Amino acid sequence: MRLVIARCSVDYVGRLTAHLPTAVRLLLVKADGSVSIHADDRAYKPLNWMSPPCKILETDGVWRVVNKAGEQLVITLDEVMHDSSHELGVDPGLVKDGVEAHLQELLAAQIGTLGDGWTLVRREYPTAIGPVDILARDAAGKTVAIEIKRRGEIDGVEQLTRYLELLNRDPLIAPVAGVFAAQEIKPQAKVLASDRGIRCVTLDYQALRGLADDGLRLF
Repeated sequence: MRLVIARCSVDYVGRLTAHLPTAVRLLLVKADGSVSIHADDRAYKPLNWMSPPCKILETDGVWRVVNKAGEQLVITLDEVMHDSSHELGVDPGLVKDGVEAHLQELLAAQIGTLGDGWTLVRREYPTAIGPVDILARDAAGKTVAIEIKRRGEIDGVEQLTRYLELLNRDPLIAPVAGVFAAQEIKPQAKVLASDRGIRCVTLDYQALRGLADDGLRLF
């Protein structure tokens, strides 16, 4: 990972255009090729970013980050205060809590919840960047990658996006659609998923467990 702290301005040119005026920011360049720009607030969320696969062209204090669609993230560096690279090694990945693991098991066993005629290919489908929670086929035989979270947020959509970009390079299973499934999905995650053609599904954990509400109440 490369960490750069610099006074810079940023312009995004693609389906939309956006501009960040000059300020001191943190630039993160990860081994997967992604580039993200961070301010000293907003928690973990970047101000702007470019997902892999993309390439970085550095000339005369200007970074041009270009993805396969030709969209560009143009970063103009006025002053570099820090520039370092670090080898983080292979990450073991996020260990799911009991609810997420059980949701995956339940949904795999009841894959028809997502649509009539759906079939399970396998759970924990392996890829070079980690396992996809569930790989399935819809009624038309199209491959679908399913990412499961207890709480669906933007980072989960980004994770599924990376899986889809990789899986769609495999001619044996492409084209691959995406489903982002969670007990609760944040509005921002729904907007990002919709923009990327990913279907969102809210899961009823109790119903999947066979404990559907029978309508009875003590008070």
